[in-house]
Amino acid sequence: MLYTVKLATCLALGSLAVSDLLFRRLPNSAVLVVAGLYCVAAALVGVGVSTFFGHLGMAASAFVSSALLFRFGWIAGGDVKLAAAVFLWAGPSLAAPVFVIVSVCGLVLGLAIIAADPLYRRIRALHWLSCLSRARGVPYGVALALGGGAAVWAPLAHSSHIV
Repeated sequence: MLYTVKLATCLALGSLAVSDLLFRRLPNSAVLVVAGLYCVAAALVGVGVSTFFGHLGMAASAFVSSALLFRFGWIAGGDVKLAAAVFLWAGPSLAAPVFVIVSVCGLVLGLAIIAADPLYRRIRALHWLSCLSRARGVPYGVALALGGGAAVWAPLAHSSHIV
């Protein structure tokens, strides 16, 4: 059952990444699904109260720090909510690795946008790259979704038994 919850979470994260890439929108319902599925997974595993509040605290700190980035105009509002949901899954123990994954993926995405922008303008066959237009900004939801996938599956790498 836990693997089903994790797969459903990854499907929701994937849909968020595609939505952000194509439309620069992160539907609140999908973000709520990601956060809600953490609660289901925590109940299935039997997470203790202190651990749950640690994860909740990490989500709150991600929300506050992302809201500050939003205030400066560096990310969009949907990214703030998705960051909170992703770091809810990560918790204190996986926050640093997930942060690095999100940062590196965001950097690669930003560089891809810089490289793709002139290409799709000059070469008609590459018009599909218009989703990476500089004018549309960087879809950080993609990087957050990749980090979220790592947060969902990383605890499996540390488990003593893999079924």
